Amino acid sequence: MRRVRATPRPGWQQIIEGQGLVYGAPARDAQGRPRPYWDESVHYEFEMDEILALEADVELLHSMCLNAVEQIVLTERFRDFGLPEWSWGPITESWKRADPYVYGRFDLRFDARRPAKLLEYNADTPTSLLEAAIVQWYWLTDSYPGGDQWNSLHEKLVERWTALRETLPMAQAHFSWSGADASGEDNVTTAYMQETAAEAGFDTVALPIEEVGWDPELDRFVDLAEAPIEAIFKLYPWEWVLDDDFGRRVVESLPQTMWIEPLWKTLLSNKAILAVLWEMYPGHPNLLPAYLDDPHELTEYIRKPKLGREGANMTIVGAGMETATGGVYGEEGYIYQLLDPLPEFDGMRPVLGTWIVGDTAAGMGIRETAGLITDDGSAFVPHRIRT
Repeated sequence: MRRVRATPRPGWQQIIEGQGLVYGAPARDAQGRPRPYWDESVHYEFEMDEILALEADVELLHSMCLNAVEQIVLTERFRDFGLPEWSWGPITESWKRADPYVYGRFDLRFDARRPAKLLEYNADTPTSLLEAAIVQWYWLTDSYPGGDQWNSLHEKLVERWTALRETLPMAQAHFSWSGADASGEDNVTTAYMQETAAEAGFDTVALPIEEVGWDPELDRFVDLAEAPIEAIFKLYPWEWVLDDDFGRRVVESLPQTMWIEPLWKTLLSNKAILAVLWEMYPGHPNLLPAYLDDPHELTEYIRKPKLGREGANMTIVGAGMETATGGVYGEEGYIYQLLDPLPEFDGMRPVLGTWIVGDTAAGMGIRETAGLITDDGSAFVPHRIRT
């Protein structure tokens, strides 16, 4: 694994905009100077054996996470996740029904010198999908014709939707996002997922979640044409859904209306899962020590809100310093995870966003920052496999 400087393609801005990448906050380099969110002036190179090891790690972590959900449901350990009590039974039912899932993103610390470490799991509403699946693939084909990349995301998404198309009783699927997202990222990401489902044979309908309707006579959700919604992919977090009366109707609509990602993913998209995994697999090489609501024996740690996003409300304690980020999260409680700083390459620290589609590892996207916390000001950089 190494960081390589390269010359960007002529007209790269127009190229990526044409591929849908019209969002992304400006980032900063190691000297604090502005840099674009998509930055192809650098990329990371990997050996094939490093990629194969990462693939194996991702699929193992996925299996461990499914085992953890089973354990949480069996022991009724929902209170640790800060979820409303009325949702506990429906979460259990969703798991027992095996409500279908599509994808997730494991964020890993990796330096090629020791096993990858799980930092967190974005199991419900992972983004940076278009960048990982499409934009960096075309960068590779333009910049390194015939080159290789850990990236079968598009093909595996189509395969996963095809498998769901063959098992679900409905031919139509709705795709929803929040119109409150001014950046356009959620809309574009949802549109890309809609495209992969359409390739798999679904009749697809785009619908902002604010426009999902309720028909009291049919006693079910409907779209703007007043057609019943049978299956709906939502790029909208479950914890937000469960926070109001709309969420109660969503939960009551299951499984007549199938919501994807499924309700049981509330357990995996919550950082409390990191502490549960450490309890179940203490000392595992792909895990960092993590605890609920108390650092225990840790003297250097990062405190993370269970439902935090984009690096908000995190506190780092260690090496004689303390630093914290602002935000609106934390009321639900915190987990404490061993501080294992991201490796440094040319003053920048990459986090590997590694994708699982269905039960198969499918690719990687890299975001890097000069600081210890990867936030919404981090840049996305492509990668390739050295041949």
